[in-house]
Amino acid sequence: MTLDSPVAPYAARLNRLRDRLRHAGLDYCFVGPSSDLQYLTGLDLHSSERLALLIVPQEAPAQLIVPSFEAAGLGSLPAGLRVVAWAETDDPVQIVAGLLRPPENGTTGTAAVSDQLWSIFLLRLQASLPRVTFCPAEATLAPLRLIKDAAEVAALVEAGARADDAFTEICALRFAGRSEQAVAEDIAALLRRRGFRISWGPIVGSGPNGASPHHTASDRIIAAGDLVVLDYGGGLAGYNADMTRTVAVGHAPEGEMRQVYELVKQGQEAGVQAAQPGITGQALDSVVRDLLTQGGYGPFFTHRLGHGLGLDTHESPYIVQGNTQPLTAGMAFSIEPGLYLPGRFGVRIEDIVVLTATGAQRMNNAPHDLVVVQ
Repeated sequence: MTLDSPVAPYAARLNRLRDRLRHAGLDYCFVGPSSDLQYLTGLDLHSSERLALLIVPQEAPAQLIVPSFEAAGLGSLPAGLRVVAWAETDDPVQIVAGLLRPPENGTTGTAAVSDQLWSIFLLRLQASLPRVTFCPAEATLAPLRLIKDAAEVAALVEAGARADDAFTEICALRFAGRSEQAVAEDIAALLRRRGFRISWGPIVGSGPNGASPHHTASDRIIAAGDLVVLDYGGGLAGYNADMTRTVAVGHAPEGEMRQVYELVKQGQEAGVQAAQPGITGQALDSVVRDLLTQGGYGPFFTHRLGHGLGLDTHESPYIVQGNTQPLTAGMAFSIEPGLYLPGRFGVRIEDIVVLTATGAQRMNNAPHDLVVVQ
C-alpha cells in the first residue's frame, strides 16, 4: 500500500504541514484517504465504510488510524508516524476522540479537514468532539503541493515522455471504420503496456462528438474526413500524465476545419510562451482566450485554459478567469485550449508544463502539427 514513487521526503512534508498549522492557528489536520494523504505519507489508502484517518497535531507526532487487518500491509512509514489499528468490533470514531480528548474536560481547538473525508465520519467526529471547531483544510494543504520538487518534476517528465511515446503507436492504429470505444480500448492497452494506471478515459471524440470536451467514447463509427480528439493519460508511480492531440482521419482537412486547428495550435503555443513566473492564472487564460476571440471563435472556447497536475489529474493551480494568484517556478499545469463547434467537430491540443525561472518546460513533446491517421 506504500506509494511506489521516487519522492520520499514524507517526514519533512509532515513538518511543513505543522508549520502551516502553527501559522494559521490550527490545532489539528484530519486527512482522509486521498492524494493529500499520499503526499504526506506515501500511502495509497482507499476510502471505504471502515475509517482510515491521518491526524496531524500542531505539536505532537502524527497518527494514522486504520483497520487492524490493513495495518500489516502499510509498508514503510515516515519517521515518527504512529499507527493506531482498530479491530472490527471497535468504534474508530470513539478511538479518534479518545486520542484527542483529555479525560478532565474534553478537547478544544480547531481541526482542518481535508476535502476527501466521507461525511458520515466527519459528522460523527463533530458529534464526538463538540468543543472542536472544524474547518476546510484546502488553504492549508494545497500550498504544500503547489511547488513540485526535483523528484516530482522528474516523475512528471517520465510520465509525459511515456505518453508521448504512446502517441506514436496511437497514430499507427486503424481509425476509419472502427468505433470510438474500440480505439479507446487500444489506447488504454498501449498505456498499460507503458506502466500507466488508468482511472479515466481515454477520450476519443470523433466528428460531432469532438465538440463535447469530456465526451465518453461511444459506439459511433469513425469515418474518413473526421477530426478526432484524443485525450489520454494515467498515473505512473503516483504522478500523472495528461495530454490531448487532435488527429485527422484519411486525409488532411481543408477550409474551416484546418482554420480552426491552426488557430488552436497557435493559441496553445501562445499560452506556453506566455507562461512566465509572475503571470496570474487569469492573465494566462486571457492571453489564449483573447487570441481565439480575435480569430473569430471566442464563444467556442468553453472551458478554462488549464489545471494543475501531480498526484491528481486536476489540482491547483487552475488557469482560469478569477484566479489572481501569481504563478511561480515549480508549478505544474496544463495548457489546453479547445474550440468546439456543436454538431460539427472539435479541436483541442494539451501539454503539461512545469514553470521554471525562465518559462514553461513542456512535459509533452509529441507533434503539434496535424497528424493524418488511417
